[in-house]
Amino acid sequence: MSENAGARRVEQVDEVDVVVVGLGPGGEHVAQSLAQAGLRVVGVEKRLVGGECPYYGCIPSKMMLRAAHTLAEARRVDTLAGQAEVHPDYAPVARRISEEATDDWDDAVAAKRLTDAGVELVRGTGRLDGTGTVVVTTDDGERRLTATRGVVLNCGTDPAELPIDGLAGTPYWTNREAVQVRELPGSLTVIGGGPIGCELTQVFARFGVAVTLLEVGERILGPEEPESSALLEQVLTEEGVTILSGVGIERVRHDETGFTVTLADGGEVASEQLLVAAGRRLAIRDVGLETVGLDPTARSLEVDERMRAGERLWAIGDITGKGAFTHVSMYQGDVVIRDVLAPEGQDGEDFQGADYRAVARVTFTDPEVGSVGMSEKQARAAGLRVLTAHTDLASSSRGWLHGPGGVGLIKLVADADRGVLVGATSMGPTGGEVLGLLALAVHAEVPLATLGSMHYAFPTMHRAISTVVADLQGQLRDGA
Repeated sequence: MSENAGARRVEQVDEVDVVVVGLGPGGEHVAQSLAQAGLRVVGVEKRLVGGECPYYGCIPSKMMLRAAHTLAEARRVDTLAGQAEVHPDYAPVARRISEEATDDWDDAVAAKRLTDAGVELVRGTGRLDGTGTVVVTTDDGERRLTATRGVVLNCGTDPAELPIDGLAGTPYWTNREAVQVRELPGSLTVIGGGPIGCELTQVFARFGVAVTLLEVGERILGPEEPESSALLEQVLTEEGVTILSGVGIERVRHDETGFTVTLADGGEVASEQLLVAAGRRLAIRDVGLETVGLDPTARSLEVDERMRAGERLWAIGDITGKGAFTHVSMYQGDVVIRDVLAPEGQDGEDFQGADYRAVARVTFTDPEVGSVGMSEKQARAAGLRVLTAHTDLASSSRGWLHGPGGVGLIKLVADADRGVLVGATSMGPTGGEVLGLLALAVHAEVPLATLGSMHYAFPTMHRAISTVVADLQGQLRDGA
């Protein structure tokens, strides 16, 4: 060890096999798996082991959504099964998130799981300092780690800081504050109509909050199919949400009464609280990419099919730009594990690298919006000869199967030249589950002829797929 007396810092130098910087779901998985395989692994995390998902994202938000959807079902009792009075109470939700999901935002259990597997956990900020080297700044000083196998970056994202006049310094919420709330405001303005914004909008609206949703783009859920966006907007509007799309936001004011958002057209939206859910910012600018010849200002970190970003350097998760989803990070982590543990010099063609043809995603509103692969717009932009077809669940047998709240649709996007699906949308009460069949079809490039000859159980939501497949086959027969 060497001590810099002037800076009063101690630098410790260690040689290990692998350093994992960022212990979100994918990084945690990689670190634990490689340690269990017998490698010397150091995991570096400056916040909570497990990352955004279990503490501020997937897990607590699903508890919120489950509760909100239960309220909606209870309000349908009068139509379906008798009479019921519904009195929303958010206290059980807040209690469950704190006690069951997050241990009051304490990662002791997750950290112990890692260390029990043999990972050395270092609390601090990790930064590359040349090939295979990470310098970790901790409360006790700096620690230099040399990774003989390499470094895995899983830096994740932070909520985007919007350059709106007057916003900085106000007590607005991001998703992190929203999942920790214990008492709900009377009114709420949400900036951002993406998955997070739409999910939280519906949660708070169903608990009786007056919500206004502002979206700069032309429609909510912009990357999804326009049919999905339109149907979800209809549902949210019927539930009392005010949706303003295609708006410009000029400034934000905050005082003792709450927030006022001034729009580009001169209009104003006032509410007790403001939630900003307009995207995420990649956490790659300060990780030392320039020390290994990479651009720290890039929109994402380019990786090959083995998740290699450079010499003795892998990257997984949000920073790769392949989809900001926990399941993508975990999938990429599996690729890294295989690559790190592959016998030295094994670069054969049989290596199962990353494949993103069938990345699935679900927005867990009610109805759920599940999609996989290309949208119609993306497929046309890729130069494919595109066929599309869709069916409305509410107007089919699925309507009476579920009854009130049973709206949804199935939309399929096909490559007419190959006769296979390249994308699909499954929107409905179980849209995310129905998506599984469609994700398999896109990933495995199952011929439309095969999908058209299958048995689809009746009466089920997924049976609607057969109707849309038949439509596509008819278009093919007609020479479309």
